[in-house]
Amino acid sequence: MFEWVTEFFSSITLRGALLWLLIFVVTFGASLAVVSLVLVKLPATYFKRSHDRTFLHHRPPIIRWLAILGKNLLGVLLVAVGIVLSVPGVPGQGMLTILLGIMLLDFPGKLRLEYWLVSRPKILQTINKLRHRFSKPALVLD
Repeated sequence: MFEWVTEFFSSITLRGALLWLLIFVVTFGASLAVVSLVLVKLPATYFKRSHDRTFLHHRPPIIRWLAILGKNLLGVLLVAVGIVLSVPGVPGQGMLTILLGIMLLDFPGKLRLEYWLVSRPKILQTINKLRHRFSKPALVLD
């Protein structure tokens, strides 16, 4: 019954394991860098209800429509990656990546979900600690 497990582990080579380790380190570093960059660049008032959320309102309709479509596709991808990163044993900023993906998506109830995620004490503390490290003001919530 467990022959497939022993066969799987016996087929692992040092070269293959090192390749997977390299891929893991590169993707972990890249996701951490992108999430950190976006969270540092956010305006401190982004999560206040009074924050203006119009997207490319000064562009032609076709450009705006294509940009919104691309933004939503990237948002779906980031939410999926964040879910994978949230699995125990997979290191990474899972909840922050999910938050970043949700911020890109357009759907009813988005503002409440964003606020709920960012108002969780551990997440808000992590974001504000990161922003402080780059001399940015802490996020202001309603």
